[in-house]
Amino acid sequence: MKLMKQQIRDDLKTAMKAKEKQRTNTLRMLLSAILMEEVSGSKHEATDEDILKLIAREIKKRKESAEVYAQNGRQELADSELAEAAILAEYQPKQLTDAELDALVKDVIADLENPNMGSAMQAATKAAAGRVDGKRLSTAVRAAL
Repeated sequence: MKLMKQQIRDDLKTAMKAKEKQRTNTLRMLLSAILMEEVSGSKHEATDEDILKLIAREIKKRKESAEVYAQNGRQELADSELAEAAILAEYQPKQLTDAELDALVKDVIADLENPNMGSAMQAATKAAAGRVDGKRLSTAVRAAL
């Protein structure tokens, strides 16, 4: 299995050869963010799990920025941010459907001895492993409790 970091590098080379400006810039930004993550604090090579967390954070930033741009009448900037988020989303695992999410949350809560929001969120986050947005997961856990 190819490491995620190497896959991103290969995709960057392909995007550069194809002269896909938006994709090239987004992948460069992603590799830069990975490098910053490796250099700051942790001092170790980023694992695929670390990269998935980083990608989720970057997607969240892009969506929040797009929302602000749209509210302020800057639709072209909002569209650019959403396009970057879509490129980054290609590297995330397949997202859970609502039915799959509900089943996962029910299983997690059933396994807990004394379920509360904190313990249920912790267990559900680990079980979901990047396959669901934190906001959706929180809403599902809250509804199940």
